[in-house]
Amino acid sequence: MAKDVLSLAWQDMKRRRFATAIKRLEARADIYEGNFEYYLILGIACLYVGDIGSSSSYFQRARKIRLTETRLLLGQAAIFLRRGDTARALQYYLEIRENEPQNKTAANAMEFIRLHGDYDTICRWVDTGRIEQFYPPLGPNPDKILLTAIPIIACMIGAIFALIFFPKFSKAGNYRGPRVDLSRLELSLDEKTDAKEKDLTTQSYKYILSNKEITKRYNDALMYFQNHRDNAAQIEVNVILNSDASLAIKQKARILMGYFEIPDFDSITDVPSYSDVLSNSALYLDCWVVWGGKISNAVTNENGFYSCDLLVGDQTLSKYEGTIKVEFDSVPVIDGSQPVKILGKVMMQDGSVVLKGRAVYQSVHN
Repeated sequence: MAKDVLSLAWQDMKRRRFATAIKRLEARADIYEGNFEYYLILGIACLYVGDIGSSSSYFQRARKIRLTETRLLLGQAAIFLRRGDTARALQYYLEIRENEPQNKTAANAMEFIRLHGDYDTICRWVDTGRIEQFYPPLGPNPDKILLTAIPIIACMIGAIFALIFFPKFSKAGNYRGPRVDLSRLELSLDEKTDAKEKDLTTQSYKYILSNKEITKRYNDALMYFQNHRDNAAQIEVNVILNSDASLAIKQKARILMGYFEIPDFDSITDVPSYSDVLSNSALYLDCWVVWGGKISNAVTNENGFYSCDLLVGDQTLSKYEGTIKVEFDSVPVIDGSQPVKILGKVMMQDGSVVLKGRAVYQSVHN
């Protein structure tokens, strides 16, 4: 039985014959005008060959027909990721996770953005083709199945052998395993013994702690760090920096801060509330938060900086908590008429608490 062009083109795609698929589809443009699957397959094919302009155009046509198809959202997210617009890409990945919580491509892309989302790394991944792992998946290449069958069987035999003879290596580890070894930052015996600043007359301290309390808070900060709870670790560090702890311990606490990672919407933990931050800003300085609400007074400065006021609360602001200024180094994509969630870092500016914006999320749906 003869197959339609869409089915044949998708077979070409699975065999990684993208140019053939594009040629086959474009020859039927008059027949499939207004067809979602037609525009989607063409967009994916153009994405894989690096024709980003055509890919974006086809995705936009498909989007006018259907909004929430996962392959479409993955394709559009990949285009923004290639451009280094990680904030916009993240919006699409979050939308995918909302519709398909177990989607591995979106989860892997979000983890990549969290760990390696700087522009230079993205450029290298685009150049080497590694970025394609975040494209809409095509499935296995049937032309390679026979060639890979023998190694796969060998690996399965090896895995069974390992499970039988080396069971201790078969236990699944935590995906977010141990972080960098910071044993050099552990307190020495002398530092634990003399944890307090000797001369307390030179300045005032927000927290007056004992040797035992200082040591415990510092060790807790190290523990939280290894458990991927950087906000909790930052709070302990802030207590130490605002206490009568010795200069040596404060220096180590500042070094520890240099290892804290920038979170994303999925990885952030121990998020302080708006009321907590405003009531004790020194305790939460440099912590990351995700606060929702609506924006107002948005301004784009001549130097490219963007600022706005975030009215913190629920989507309808029926539970309004307060207003805080947010600043971005570049202009984010925000629809001011819709609710928004902002990922930002707690900072102080001219004696007031502000957020240094990192990313925004708004549902793709209106």
